[in-house]
Amino acid sequence: MSYAATKAEVSKLPGWRATVLFAVLLGGLATLIGRAVYLQGIHNDFLQEQGNQRFSRVMEVSAHRGMITDRNGAPLAVSTPVESVWASAAEIKLGDPAAKLDEKDLRKLAQALNMPEAEIKHRLMDATRDFVYLKRQIPPEESGKVESLNLPGIFLQHEYRRYYPEGEEFAQVLGFTGQDDVGQEGLELALQGRLAGKPGSQRVIKDRRGHIVEDAGSLTPPKPGADIALSLDSKMQHLAYRELALAVKEHQAKAGAIVVLDAKSGEVLALADYPSYNPNNHEHVSPQRMRNRAETDEFEPGSTMKPFTIGTALNLGKVTPNTEINTENGVFTLGNRKIHDTHPEPELTVSQVIQKSSNVGASKISLMLNPDSLWQTFHTAGFGGHTGSDFPGEAIGRLRDAKTWKPIEQATMSYGHGISVNLLQLARAYTIFADGGEVLPVSLLRLNQPAVGHQVFSRKTADELKPMLESVVMPGGTAPLAQVAGYRVAGKTGTAHKLEGGRYVNRYVASFVGMAPVSSPRLIVAVMIDEPSGKEYYGGQVAAPVFSKVMGAALHMLNVPNDAPLDNVIPPPAEIIKEEV
Repeated sequence: MSYAATKAEVSKLPGWRATVLFAVLLGGLATLIGRAVYLQGIHNDFLQEQGNQRFSRVMEVSAHRGMITDRNGAPLAVSTPVESVWASAAEIKLGDPAAKLDEKDLRKLAQALNMPEAEIKHRLMDATRDFVYLKRQIPPEESGKVESLNLPGIFLQHEYRRYYPEGEEFAQVLGFTGQDDVGQEGLELALQGRLAGKPGSQRVIKDRRGHIVEDAGSLTPPKPGADIALSLDSKMQHLAYRELALAVKEHQAKAGAIVVLDAKSGEVLALADYPSYNPNNHEHVSPQRMRNRAETDEFEPGSTMKPFTIGTALNLGKVTPNTEINTENGVFTLGNRKIHDTHPEPELTVSQVIQKSSNVGASKISLMLNPDSLWQTFHTAGFGGHTGSDFPGEAIGRLRDAKTWKPIEQATMSYGHGISVNLLQLARAYTIFADGGEVLPVSLLRLNQPAVGHQVFSRKTADELKPMLESVVMPGGTAPLAQVAGYRVAGKTGTAHKLEGGRYVNRYVASFVGMAPVSSPRLIVAVMIDEPSGKEYYGGQVAAPVFSKVMGAALHMLNVPNDAPLDNVIPPPAEIIKEEV
């Protein structure tokens, strides 16, 4: 075809077609420009969000948990930095042809983490999860191996792990934290709100393989938790725990607990239980070992309750220390029940009822009282209520309403049967005899000033009871083994049958509670030995020697002046008087 012919044909085309084509091209260009302006200028958040979803992540920054120290600043619970390994299963897409990890990578990761390869696969199979932990709180050598692998979608997260330098000696009172650094037991749980900090957040940029390549800045800085100083003294705790453990083993007992109180302030200076456990490795520990027996276990206190019964009668003017009580040669019949004394006496003074721990004498004195008066003493002394320690799971004991008491129940409660307490309650109640008739609230936290108590007995009554309690540790009393060289000591033994299934069984709780020095009481020590199974099971034989060793060493630690000659300890007789149980 000739050029002239072609030109002729083109000239025949309508002119509007060129105009339409130009308009279409111009419209398309305008649409693209408008879309770009919209996305880049007006709706730029969309692109930013899409980019962030692919290359940016907000990560939580763990807060440092507050440290727990003893009263002198010695660390008892500290948080040490560790790493946790996590993965984005949604990014890795395990099982997908485009998966970022192959079998070789998984094998290396399993070896680095010392984990079964199958377990890692199981955790990564859920492709909908953007965050899954592979292993928590690993040591530096493991985290270094993982980091060196440089695997896509596998990350390290900075966390803290709790460490307890004193181990089993403080285990039951401190408790422990879980993997998320949240208190699970003991004071770690009770003080969670103060110890826990507030986590922060941090934005990071990742490359296309999922590796963090840039810190884009902190959005919210973490707020560390508060440090807390306890009232406990680590040296005194070590002493108390050691002596308690020796006694439990010596007497083949089930368990034991001990409390050391500051008689002036109400602060708990030591609180130990045995057997114990290592809080740094508690995964397979029996719950029985985790119990803080001094606060969560109830027991019938036995004859340690007699001073409260007799104090009530003294306070109301029903008796004096020298009032003689007909003790019926050791057998008192009340209704169809008989109350016995181990060492029969026809008559004892009120002071001797305490010294020789006469159940008959205590029963007869209690029956001189209105039930409401005795109940009021027990109640205001703290029995049947909380100690104020705020310890989780604290038992309040059992103190029934006086309106329900029968005469035999009033009599048996006078010597600690039919009523239950915890050891800290009992130690706290003895502040009445040490502090002029006032009972002090107790504290597991260090106080800046002594606590304020409330009056239970008059100062005169408290002063009359002190020499009675002091006679208990002298020859002729039930606890000469509680004597302390260089110090006057006062206290009371207790031995009680255990109550199981509503019936008393031939297993015992032996206890002793006392104070020293008597001239100006500085410390109160309460000891409880649960189910001693050797030849000896009375409080004066089993618990009193623990009291003596702990009290003597603790007074020396505090540089408390002597109030007796260093040779004041009188050897006990061949046979120590035992209270009736």
